[in-house]
Amino acid sequence: MSGAWRIYGAEMSPYSVKVRAYFRYKGLPHEWIVRTGERMAEFSSLAKLPLIPLVVDPDGVPAQDSTPIIEAVEARHPEPSIHPADPVAAFASALLEEYGDEWGNKWMFHLRWAREVDQLAGATRIARTLEPDSGEERHRAITTQVRERMVGRVGFVGSNAGTAPIIEASFVDALRLLERHLAARPYLFGGRPAFADFGLWAQVRTAFTDPTGYGIIANRTPGVLGWIARMEWPRAEGPFEAWASLEPTLGPLLRDEVAARFLPWSLANAAAIAAGREEFTVRLADGPWTQAPQKYHARSLARLRERRLASPALAEVDAMLAKWACLEPLAGEAPPAA
Repeated sequence: MSGAWRIYGAEMSPYSVKVRAYFRYKGLPHEWIVRTGERMAEFSSLAKLPLIPLVVDPDGVPAQDSTPIIEAVEARHPEPSIHPADPVAAFASALLEEYGDEWGNKWMFHLRWAREVDQLAGATRIARTLEPDSGEERHRAITTQVRERMVGRVGFVGSNAGTAPIIEASFVDALRLLERHLAARPYLFGGRPAFADFGLWAQVRTAFTDPTGYGIIANRTPGVLGWIARMEWPRAEGPFEAWASLEPTLGPLLRDEVAARFLPWSLANAAAIAAGREEFTVRLADGPWTQAPQKYHARSLARLRERRLASPALAEVDAMLAKWACLEPLAGEAPPAA
């Protein structure tokens, strides 16, 4: 495809399908390249890190990390925009995009590797992706290796015996709130996808492809199910809504999820990194949370704070954040880790 972008990714990677959905919405010519074992040398020659997605622009310049990729492409191709003109809605969208990337990933990763049925399904699919043409014996061997490795990595996102009930309660609560909100609109911010849709959808959609996540979503939240399908090939069906019409149902998601769980975790994580701690504990709305810090998220939290300060309507944004209990964590200093 002459002049096309290349996206190296995988169907099971939420960040990969997030970027692919964005390119589909923007109408940018692109090639979707599954990172199989045969493609690994090609991938490694372009990637700085062994992480997907990897996006290569038409000039051959590679980039990794889904949010900076989308922000860079959006600057080059601003239409159709993924940012509402209403600055309050625009900041809420950015906040929910970050929530999806960093907190929603805990849902996806935990649900995929916490139970035997999901472990087996996930590891088998990864084995098939890595070596699609290998025989059954080879696939079984790869499946076993993948399962053992990934089950041992759940702690990286904070999944453990103590946090598992919080993660699963958060998933169910977020779906319930999204179901109510999406009853009146096709996308989170109205008639077209916003920044938040890509980040949050990618985690929900990927959880839906595993047995436990599928059972929860398919049986409880038909509106979310429709959103999952719609976001595979998103399109503009109408304008963005102003924050005033979104707030009655989107505000509770900010209060009950972002303010009660995500932001306290974010601040404690950042404080632990600053203090050089190997572990931190923070009390969330529904109990204590203990894990090793996630280094990348401290940087993305800093960018979120910078985005708030750069808003052209800071007073209005802050009023919205204060109403839904999100202002203090984004405006103040991080507390010391417990």
